[in-house]
Amino acid sequence: MTKVIAHRGAREAAAENTLPAFRLAREFGADWVELDVRRTADGVAIVHHDAHLVDGRIIRDLDYDELPEAIPSLAEALEECDGMGVNIEIKNLRDDPDYDEDHLVSDAVAGLAQAYLGPDRVLVSSFNIDALDRLREVDPTIPLALLFDIGDPNSNIERALAHEMSAIHPYDPLVTATIVDRAHAAGLEVNVWTVNDPERMAELIEMGVDGICTDVPDICRAVVDRLS
Repeated sequence: MTKVIAHRGAREAAAENTLPAFRLAREFGADWVELDVRRTADGVAIVHHDAHLVDGRIIRDLDYDELPEAIPSLAEALEECDGMGVNIEIKNLRDDPDYDEDHLVSDAVAGLAQAYLGPDRVLVSSFNIDALDRLREVDPTIPLALLFDIGDPNSNIERALAHEMSAIHPYDPLVTATIVDRAHAAGLEVNVWTVNDPERMAELIEMGVDGICTDVPDICRAVVDRLS
């Protein structure tokens, strides 16, 4: 059955990447939650999409206790996601103002993922393949997924295989039945982002995708259940 993956929690119903959004994701029937991870100046892994706060301050330059209360640590978020799988997206692109070439956030994610989830309930993804390679060095048991929004999906399938990943996470407009079949034939799962239209959800389910990342997990849950 196709997994319902709540994108940054139930972000249409609550502020994204917050504990209330994760709680609502569970209430709405999500199987998994997707969330974004960065690192503070004092080394705490926190859940936030952008490198900056809304006031312009860079998270990497701040200690954890200087952050707004609504921003959870990764540990708090994983506790809140009890009973669901968690797709942890590592944010560490070269163009980001908080880019860290040592990928210390990967080290933090590896430790917390094992402590709170174990390999059956976690999937770590990133656009930065170096960040994923670093995590594999730290803990080769954690499954990894390559995120992409441009380029040839077939080339990205080959990249994922070359780096011993478990899944690809393509941007929805790139996904076709042929791509899904090729990925599956190569032993890769396909989790698609970000899909909010019920008709498109149904198309992807018919293609056999493994997961749909969505801002509206309640709607996606209804579509998956109807077609199962």
